[in-house]
Amino acid sequence: MSVATLGALAIGFLPGAETQFPEAVFVMLFFQVGELFEGIAEGRSRRSISHLMEIRPDTANVERNGELLTVHPETVSIDEIILVKPGERVPLDGIVVEGTSSLDTVALTGESVPRSVSEGDEIFSGCVNLSGVVRVRVLKSFGESTASKILELVEDASSNKSRRENFITRFARVYTPIVVGLAVLLAFVPPIFCGSYWAAFPTWLYRALMFLVVSCPCALVLSVPLTFFGGIGAASRRGVLVKGSSWLEALADLHTVVFDKTGTLTEGVFEVTAVHPERIAEKELLHLAAHVERHSTHPIAQSLRDAYPDEKDECEVGSITEIAGEGVTALVNGRQVAVGNSKLMDRIGAAWHDCHKVGTIAHVAIDGEYEGHIVISDRIKADSAEGIAALKAAGIARTVMLTGDGEAVASDVAASTGIGEYHSRLMPADKVAEVEKLLPEGTLAFVGDGINDAPVLARADIGIAMGGLGSDAAIDAADVVLMDDKVSRIAEAVRISRKTIRIAGENIWLAIGVKVLVLILAAAGLASMWMAVFADVGVMVVAVLNAMRALKA
Repeated sequence: MSVATLGALAIGFLPGAETQFPEAVFVMLFFQVGELFEGIAEGRSRRSISHLMEIRPDTANVERNGELLTVHPETVSIDEIILVKPGERVPLDGIVVEGTSSLDTVALTGESVPRSVSEGDEIFSGCVNLSGVVRVRVLKSFGESTASKILELVEDASSNKSRRENFITRFARVYTPIVVGLAVLLAFVPPIFCGSYWAAFPTWLYRALMFLVVSCPCALVLSVPLTFFGGIGAASRRGVLVKGSSWLEALADLHTVVFDKTGTLTEGVFEVTAVHPERIAEKELLHLAAHVERHSTHPIAQSLRDAYPDEKDECEVGSITEIAGEGVTALVNGRQVAVGNSKLMDRIGAAWHDCHKVGTIAHVAIDGEYEGHIVISDRIKADSAEGIAALKAAGIARTVMLTGDGEAVASDVAASTGIGEYHSRLMPADKVAEVEKLLPEGTLAFVGDGINDAPVLARADIGIAMGGLGSDAAIDAADVVLMDDKVSRIAEAVRISRKTIRIAGENIWLAIGVKVLVLILAAAGLASMWMAVFADVGVMVVAVLNAMRALKA
């Protein structure tokens, strides 16, 4: 653009040439207008994401030595007590030890309905305390807090460019020197064949300058990344964090969505719904199971402890052994107690039998003899069925559920949610194997929330993590994070990605089509500098304005 402007200013000083001062001025003027529109569009895109930047608090009120001190959150240690007053942003992740309040979680989840918290509830950094004063015991350091993790995801999003963006970047690097070389040839070679070289030179120089203005790839280089940036911003407003435009592009081509069950399609809130002993009392069966599962972090173990909360009896528990994917064994008052699934019962030779109730069955054996089972059920999320239906309406060819639970539970959840296919009794390694079987069919997304889902999230074409209640390992391994844990957000993300891709495609065809047409006219001497300016700056303005539509997705 600078060469073309300087050329237009200088061309009038050549013998027999007319001055082109207005054209020279308007090349730069319109270029600045285009830059202005680009700045406005980028500003809007940034503002759509910038609300996330406000979630990082600057101060924390910490209780130390009987005093309440205002310090930077980085200086607060795990297990210290912080005070969060009404109107303040929660500075660190923790658990409420005193007080009740309502939290505005819109910056994290996109959900406008306040969330109530009371003693014992977990609280996340970045939320705004709306009503009561709460005392919170810190569970994570500032760098590991939810707010810091989200900001890290947003800041890294621009590094993962889509295929279209990478193509445009490579295209511009090759294209620009080529068209500059062609413009030089257009200016100096044709006059050789026109009889009087210097008489023809101004005409061909003018055509070369037009050629140079038209060929500038501004519209492509600016509008395509801006479109993806807008799409990422639109998704973030809906509580969907996309780690880069490459993943946004992949979502548009989604063919198969594979779900983990617990914590993804279901709430992961387990409760004991039935106790079926063989020879001992119900209370005794629960009592033994709760003691064996005393130190396990599995949700099933927590539900057994909740059903028999009195752990402070005189029972002696030792030799606790956890067998991955099967269960736990322990010595309780000198008796060998095993609590787990049918695989564990088969391992120890206990003659187990199934239950007529649907749920997760925790079988119990004492000294190798089967003593009964406990039925634990998980609640299906309210929007799971809606989310699956929305995916099918969006044209997703296949929905699959993978779970470690038994056939009956898997079948019940699949029927309730509308999942088309399921595989039960899977270990974490089995889930990876199942995903690898499905990968050749087309772009595959895996949706999960637990630590054991991290390998599958990394293996899938697109890993989608439940960010609200999901584990840090799952969020780190994922490419897309659903901040409010709603399955229905996946279909929204697909819709946003497809609109973004469509807008990017429109901009590419608009820019290339108009430029090729005017380049041909310029080379033939049928175009003016005004036409050339429109073909570059005008098309750039139109493309940038079109890119802004991605924000409305």
